[in-house]
Amino acid sequence: MTNFTGPSWDLSAVYSGPTDPGIDEDLNAFSRLLDRLESTDQRLLKLLPRIGALEPEELSCGVAHAREAFQLINDAETLLRNVARFASCLLSVDGQDDEAHKLQGRLEAHWTRLHELQAPLTQILDRAADAFVEDFLASDSTRAATFSVTHSRSRRHKLLPLAQETLVSALSQDGVHAWGRLYTQLSGTLQCTVQANGTTRDVGLAEAASLTQDASDSVRKDAWKAINRAWNAHIDTCAAAINAISGWRLELCKRRSHEQEVHFLDAPAHASHIDRRTLDALMATAWEAAPLARRAATAMARACRKQRIGPWDQRAPAPDLGGDSSRIAFDAGLDLVAGAYGEVHPQLGDFVRMMADRNWIEGAVKPRKSPGAYCTSFPKSRAPRVYMTYSGSRSDLTVLAHELGHAFHHWTMRDLPDSQRDCGMSLAETASTFGEAITRDALFQLAATPEQQLAVAWEDCAAIVGFLLNIPTRFEFERNFYERRADRPLLPDELKDLMCDAWLKWYGDALEEPDPMFWAGKLHFYISSISFYNFPYLFGFLFSCAVHLQRQAWGGDFFARWRALLRDTGRMTAEDLASKHLDTDIREPAFWKGVVRSLENRVRRFERIVTDVVG
Repeated sequence: MTNFTGPSWDLSAVYSGPTDPGIDEDLNAFSRLLDRLESTDQRLLKLLPRIGALEPEELSCGVAHAREAFQLINDAETLLRNVARFASCLLSVDGQDDEAHKLQGRLEAHWTRLHELQAPLTQILDRAADAFVEDFLASDSTRAATFSVTHSRSRRHKLLPLAQETLVSALSQDGVHAWGRLYTQLSGTLQCTVQANGTTRDVGLAEAASLTQDASDSVRKDAWKAINRAWNAHIDTCAAAINAISGWRLELCKRRSHEQEVHFLDAPAHASHIDRRTLDALMATAWEAAPLARRAATAMARACRKQRIGPWDQRAPAPDLGGDSSRIAFDAGLDLVAGAYGEVHPQLGDFVRMMADRNWIEGAVKPRKSPGAYCTSFPKSRAPRVYMTYSGSRSDLTVLAHELGHAFHHWTMRDLPDSQRDCGMSLAETASTFGEAITRDALFQLAATPEQQLAVAWEDCAAIVGFLLNIPTRFEFERNFYERRADRPLLPDELKDLMCDAWLKWYGDALEEPDPMFWAGKLHFYISSISFYNFPYLFGFLFSCAVHLQRQAWGGDFFARWRALLRDTGRMTAEDLASKHLDTDIREPAFWKGVVRSLENRVRRFERIVTDVVG
């Protein structure tokens, strides 16, 4: 019997479990590093009041202390993040793992202390005169941090006094981050009552979400309704969480606006290594591209012999029109992705197989798994892991290709210093969305009949609809919500209305009905460490399309040039990266419009195939 589900990953090389003695060893080593950092901080704090005008001897001593603090922080972060990511991986697979919850709880105090002891160095480097920073970065041990330090200094106007920064950090663990943890715990324990194959049963959220990929429209719609019913039972909790998280951020923006206004979009743009002008150009182009994306959505509806798509169709497979619509077993799917990656360069195909051979992919269907997919990497080993729930749909295949793209990005940067491996949210999606595109290209080349071509072109248009309609819908809701939240917390019904308005604005007549509970069921709105985790996907999709367009032009040099681009993602802004590697200015709408024009052929091809097959 064919096993369609994916494998379970192997985390034993990290720790054997949540009670592994190695965890205590790492946390004890972490504490010793922080004890040394605390001593170093005392020397830095004496310099902070006059950091902009130090005497030469003080400057020399201050730089030495700052370099020492920098290394201690790097070493401490490696240990703590290693344990934290392990706990997070365990809870993703089983939201009711009590020992993993205990471990995650133990880490809260460690995070608080680390953030408190990081603050003096951050304040020193952000407030110091240029001469101090130049001297600090002149050492072999710190030179690699040039971009991260200068990028941070670009927002020095928002800094609060050290005592206030320390207080914010201390309160955040039981404040904004507690709300994020509450949501994560809730999503891991939620049960949905679904109907499938003539039976009614209770399943976890991830398993219910997998039913929204079913070939049957009625099964997808029922699963969507079941998920919304489950979230609706906790609607007040979700409203409290999203209001608290956003309220915390807005209050911080207000407090940080002592020199100039700090907008709620400034932090996510800065975290994405883009400026607001680039973000504005990106979203304006998305709005201009909405009619094209609606055409794709309407063609998808026609393929299903209906007039409009529904929210339950976001991950729907291509309809069975006499072609091969069967599910794809995980091993076969992995071979397809490896083959597609290998067409770009053999090293890419080898990497995909290595991920599977080393059991670094989690794809099993399990009752208490969290929904969604991600790629993470463990700081001590620099080894990536991919998390998803694989049940055999073409959509699952696309997700697998996407997350393996992230994994390759991690792998490509594994030898770089930590300070050069944070590539920002937008550039983090570059390799992943490229992986999706090359996998769809390979699938289309293998299609032997119009029906099979439709099934592959369907995934192409699903990506266009997802990135150019669904992602902007999320951005629209979140932006409007933050604007309203500045006055007061919003009631659940008001959140529903805002969500529906965003769906209707972007999808227009291509939509059968909006999803009023999307604000509650979408994890990205509840990630406490970063806001607006939506536009980076749109950026990554279009930017990777731009890179994809260079594949023929770069010829045999493509892989080397693409790999060089990926390695630079953590050491320059997106604007500088595009200028260096693509010779273009992404702050100008012309760049984005050119990429969107290249999508016209994909939509037109799909429309033609639908007409040929469906009529």
